[in-house]
Amino acid sequence: MKDRELRDSFVKLIEKNQGIIFKVSKMYCDNETDQEDLFQDILIQLWNAFPSFKRKSKFSTWMYRVALNTAIARIRKDKKLKNEELTPEFKFDVSLSEDDGDREDRIRLLHRAISKLNKAEKAIIMLYMDDYSYEEISEIAGISVSNVGVKIVRIKKKLQTFLNALGYGS
Repeated sequence: MKDRELRDSFVKLIEKNQGIIFKVSKMYCDNETDQEDLFQDILIQLWNAFPSFKRKSKFSTWMYRVALNTAIARIRKDKKLKNEELTPEFKFDVSLSEDDGDREDRIRLLHRAISKLNKAEKAIIMLYMDDYSYEEISEIAGISVSNVGVKIVRIKKKLQTFLNALGYGS
C-alpha cells in the first residue's frame, strides 16, 4: 500500500471507530488534559502499528487491544496517573421508575465501584458492557474465552461487594 493510500485508509478507520479511543481515554484518566494526552498517545501507537495490522480480526477489535495496551503502559510509566483514582466514564441505560436524582446517584455509585477494579478488570467489564462477545473480549484481552467468562462472573461479584459497601443493594 502506498503512503497516501495507507494514510487515507487509516484516517477512515479512525473516524469510524474513534469512540473506542474516547472510551478508553475516559476509563483510564479522569481529567480532560490527561484524557487528551492519552488519546494522542493511542493515535500515535495505532498509526505506528497500522502497517502491521493483518486484518485477521475486525479493526475495532485490534484498535481496542492497542488502545488498552497503550493506556495500561502509560499508567505504569506515569506515576501521576498511576496514583490517581481512575473513574471510568461508562454510559448506562438505567430505565427504572425512579426520579433522575436517584438514577444519577446509582450511576455515580456504579462508577465508584468500577474505579476500584484493577486495570484488566476495568478493560474486561468495559468490553462486556459494550456488548462485545466473549470471543472478541478474549481476542482483545489476550485470554481464553472460558477465562473471560470466569473473570466476568468474578468482576460482577466484586462490583456487587463494592456496591454493598457503598450502601447500595443491601
